[in-house]
Amino acid sequence: MRHSRKEVIKRTIREFKLLDDLVSRLTDEDWNRLLSRPETKDPWTVKDALAHITHFKVEVVRKIKKQPIPVEVKGLSETDENHLIYVRWRDRSPQDVLAWHRQVQDDVVAALQDAHEQWFSGRERQPEWPFDLDGHSSYHRVKDIEQALKKSTK
Repeated sequence: MRHSRKEVIKRTIREFKLLDDLVSRLTDEDWNRLLSRPETKDPWTVKDALAHITHFKVEVVRKIKKQPIPVEVKGLSETDENHLIYVRWRDRSPQDVLAWHRQVQDDVVAALQDAHEQWFSGRERQPEWPFDLDGHSSYHRVKDIEQALKKSTK
């Protein structure tokens, strides 16, 4: 499937709004709710999930701009990269993570608007491409954040 700038931006904005609407009304207690995760993984909170989602949106901006992979991430496994994100953000406030999430959205939309048309339609891609801008966010929003918040109301 080939994509268009308009369609990718529309999906990206739609998912951002769903996620932002959800996280903008969280209490301090909600931000600190633990997600259901295997014991072998870092104990993410709702805040950590948002930092994780946001980190991978930054990666899309890097790819659009053809910037190199950061040295501290290069060669890391998915688990190790997730741990790096967790360590970087776990002691930051929810307000810091929320502000970063919103700034990165502005950066994403600007990068998508500035990207060469070839980036969108230059080759066949999966329907959910670029996954980290909406599918990945949606997955963690529904599976992790919404589930953790539902547990708090039971």
